[in-house]
Parts: sequence; structure tokens; C-alpha cells
Amino acid sequence: MKTEIYVVSHKNTRMPEGKMYVPVQVGTSPNNFAGFVRDNTGDNIADKNFSYCELTAQYWGARNRHADIKGLVHYRRLFTDGGSAFFKSVSAKWKSVLTEPTVEVLLEKYDMILPRKRNYYIETLWSHYEHSHHIEGLEVTREVLQEKYPEYLRAFDEHMKERKGHMFNIMIAKAAIFDEYTNWVIDVLREVEQRIDISSYSQSEQRIFGYISELLVDVWVTQNNIRYCELPVMFMGNQHWVKKIYAFLKRKVLGRKAD
Repeated sequence: MKTEIYVVSHKNTRMPEGKMYVPVQVGTSPNNFAGFVRDNTGDNIADKNFSYCELTAQYWGARNRHADIKGLVHYRRLFTDGGSAFFKSVSAKWKSVLTEPTVEVLLEKYDMILPRKRNYYIETLWSHYEHSHHIEGLEVTREVLQEKYPEYLRAFDEHMKERKGHMFNIMIAKAAIFDEYTNWVIDVLREVEQRIDISSYSQSEQRIFGYISELLVDVWVTQNNIRYCELPVMFMGNQHWVKKIYAFLKRKVLGRKAD
């Protein structure tokens, strides 16, 4: 059984060990990082990285690679091998990175591995997005689903009312499922892209399609009755939690003006 987990990075940095991890360089750097593959080869959408974020690597993996299991993680966000690593040091976290035997055992029973759900507590996923980003992105996404994939509309509406979701655009799945989900989410986002003008958006807000896709994972999983399990996610750098919480509450009160 062949497993490939694509580790997305725009800079030359430490990568998890193990043959299943495939470092993927994204972005516009003219330099090729040693030991990395690039998302601008074969069938690709690498030129959209500024707005599609890690999805350019996901698309590349779905369209160009052959494996039994495929996955996507970030250089700063990695799955643990099972236990929580929230209070561990960075060096200790590297010793807790998910291994191939664990992946194979889990996917004998499940179709997909997702991060533990993130809880926004005081607001729904829709209101959180509205306070953090241009809401037209989600509004147009709903229109696209209603027109192209009406069978997904109920799952979308229900998910937007929830306060928890599988965020970060990281996952591991049986290859057929990984590819099928990728094809669907890219098709939806391409249609959304045709209907909105992001030229006046800030650099951060131009990452819109990466943001939207975080909310579409659960919609697709729910509609397709995907059997999934959850693993904790480690943030490999130092986290400034006071700043993060302050920014969250500020956006709740002031909306996007807080940015």
C-alpha cells in the first residue's frame, strides 16, 4: 500500500520524516527547494496560489499522483500520532508526528482522517466568516451550490448554523475519496471565482477560496456519508494565544474593520 501526504510550504523549512511525506513547494519563489516537488508541474493551478492557498497542492496531488492513500497537511500544521500535543514543546511535537502505520490502521476502518473540530463557541460558522471576511464569498458559494449541486444545499445550510467545523484544509483519505472531493471543491470554487471580483480585496482577503474551502469539507463529508475519524493537530511554531483570542473578540465586535 502506497501512502502520500503532501506537506505544503512556501518556504524551505523542516519537514516531517517518513517516506509517506511529500514536501510540496507552492508560491512564486524562483528557487527550487532541495527535496521538494513543485505544484506547478503537470496538470496544475499553481498560478492561483495567492487566492486558492494550499488547494493548489491538493489539486496537484489529486491530478498528478498515484497512491492508495493521499493526504494534505501544512508545514506548520501536522497531525499527531494519536495523543494531544497542545502543551508540548516544539521539539517534543516533532517526535509526535503521525506515522504511516497509524494511517494504515485508521483507514482500514475509516474513509478519511480529519482534524478535531474547531469550536467557535459564541458564533456560528456563518457569522464567524461574516465577521472575518467578505461575506459575498459565502453568499455566492451558496448560489453556486443551489444551481450546480442542489443536493448539497441542505448540508451547507445546516453546517453554516453550527459552531464547530473541521478547519485548516488538512485531511488524509483513501485516494479515490481524496480525488473526488478535490474535483468537487475545485469545481465549486472555480464557479464562485467567475462571479466575484476580488481585485480590490486586501492581500489577506484575496485568499478567499482557501477560506471558503475550509467550510466546504464538512458539507461534502456529510452529503456523501464519509466515515471519518479525528486526530489532534499540532501547530509546529510557538502560538500567541493572547493575541489570537483578542483578535477573535475584536472581529466579533467590529467585524472586518478590526483587521
